[in-house]
Amino acid sequence: METPESDPLWVQSQIAGELREIESLHMPFGKFGPQHFPPHGVPIYDLPVEYLGWFAQKGGFPKGRLGHLLRVVYQMKVDGSDTAFDPMRRRAGGRTRLRPPTRGR
Repeated sequence: METPESDPLWVQSQIAGELREIESLHMPFGKFGPQHFPPHGVPIYDLPVEYLGWFAQKGGFPKGRLGHLLRVVYQMKVDGSDTAFDPMRRRAGGRTRLRPPTRGR
Protein backbone atom coordinates (compact mmCIF):
# COMPACT_ATOMS: atom_id res chain seq x y z
CA MET A 1 0.00 0.00 0.00
CA GLU A 2 1.37 3.40 -1.01
CA THR A 3 1.54 6.18 1.57
CA PRO A 4 1.09 9.85 0.66
CA GLU A 5 4.72 10.52 1.63
CA SER A 6 5.90 8.16 -1.12
CA ASP A 7 3.97 10.07 -3.80
CA PRO A 8 6.26 12.74 -5.32
CA LEU A 9 3.32 14.96 -6.30
CA TRP A 10 1.98 14.89 -2.74
CA VAL A 11 5.43 15.79 -1.35
CA GLN A 12 5.80 18.61 -3.87
CA SER A 13 2.38 19.94 -2.91
CA GLN A 14 3.29 19.86 0.80
CA ILE A 15 6.55 21.74 0.18
CA ALA A 16 4.80 24.36 -1.95
CA GLY A 17 2.21 24.87 0.79
CA GLU A 18 4.89 25.30 3.44
CA LEU A 19 6.75 27.84 1.28
CA ARG A 20 3.53 29.85 0.88
CA GLU A 21 3.09 29.84 4.66
CA ILE A 22 6.72 30.83 5.20
CA GLU A 23 6.31 33.75 2.82
CA SER A 24 3.32 35.12 4.71
CA LEU A 25 4.55 34.58 8.27
CA HIS A 26 6.34 37.24 10.31
CA MET A 27 8.09 36.73 13.62
CA PRO A 28 5.37 37.40 16.21
CA PHE A 29 7.61 37.98 19.25
CA GLY A 30 11.09 38.68 20.53
CA LYS A 31 14.03 40.55 19.09
CA PHE A 32 12.63 40.39 15.54
CA GLY A 33 8.96 40.75 16.44
CA PRO A 34 6.57 43.66 15.80
CA GLN A 35 7.70 45.59 18.88
CA HIS A 36 11.14 46.10 17.29
CA PHE A 37 10.14 45.81 13.61
CA PRO A 38 6.70 47.38 13.26
CA PRO A 39 4.11 46.77 12.11
CA HIS A 40 4.39 42.99 11.64
CA GLY A 41 7.89 41.86 12.60
CA VAL A 42 10.56 40.36 10.34
CA PRO A 43 9.45 37.78 7.76
CA ILE A 44 10.69 34.44 9.06
CA TYR A 45 12.65 33.79 5.86
CA ASP A 46 14.80 36.86 6.64
CA LEU A 47 15.64 35.87 10.22
CA PRO A 48 19.40 35.44 10.73
CA VAL A 49 20.59 31.84 10.78
CA GLU A 50 22.34 32.56 14.09
CA TYR A 51 19.03 33.54 15.68
CA LEU A 52 17.34 30.41 14.37
CA GLY A 53 20.37 28.41 15.49
CA TRP A 54 19.83 29.64 19.03
CA PHE A 55 16.38 28.04 19.00
CA ALA A 56 17.87 24.84 17.60
CA GLN A 57 20.72 24.65 20.14
CA LYS A 58 19.48 26.27 23.34
CA GLY A 59 15.90 27.38 23.57
CA GLY A 60 14.04 24.89 21.46
CA PHE A 61 11.74 25.99 18.67
CA PRO A 62 8.28 27.24 19.65
CA LYS A 63 5.54 24.65 19.68
CA GLY A 64 3.03 24.33 16.88
CA ARG A 65 3.07 25.48 13.28
CA LEU A 66 5.36 28.46 13.93
CA GLY A 67 8.03 26.20 15.40
CA HIS A 68 7.76 23.76 12.51
CA LEU A 69 8.13 26.51 9.90
CA LEU A 70 11.03 28.14 11.78
CA ARG A 71 12.73 24.73 11.80
CA VAL A 72 12.19 24.40 8.03
CA VAL A 73 13.66 27.88 7.40
CA TYR A 74 16.63 27.10 9.65
CA GLN A 75 17.33 23.82 7.89
CA MET A 76 17.13 25.45 4.47
CA LYS A 77 19.57 28.16 5.54
CA VAL A 78 21.98 25.64 7.08
CA ASP A 79 21.80 23.53 3.91
CA GLY A 80 22.66 26.55 1.76
CA SER A 81 19.18 26.86 0.22
CA ASP A 82 18.60 30.47 1.34
CA THR A 83 18.35 31.55 -2.30
CA ALA A 84 14.99 29.74 -2.44
CA PHE A 85 13.67 32.72 -0.48
CA ASP A 86 14.88 35.29 -3.06
CA PRO A 87 11.58 35.35 -5.02
CA MET A 88 9.78 36.05 -1.73
CA ARG A 89 12.19 38.88 -1.00
CA ARG A 90 11.67 40.36 -4.48
CA ARG A 91 7.89 40.27 -4.03
CA ALA A 92 8.29 41.98 -0.63
CA GLY A 93 10.51 44.74 -2.04
CA GLY A 94 13.88 43.37 -0.94
CA ARG A 95 15.62 41.82 2.01
CA THR A 96 14.51 43.09 5.41
CA ARG A 97 17.01 45.56 6.86
CA LEU A 98 17.92 44.20 10.30
CA ARG A 99 20.31 47.00 11.29
CA PRO A 100 19.65 50.71 11.34
CA PRO A 101 21.11 52.51 8.34
CA THR A 102 24.61 53.86 8.88
CA ARG A 103 25.20 57.55 8.39
CA GLY A 104 27.60 58.59 5.68
CA ARG A 105 30.63 60.65 6.66
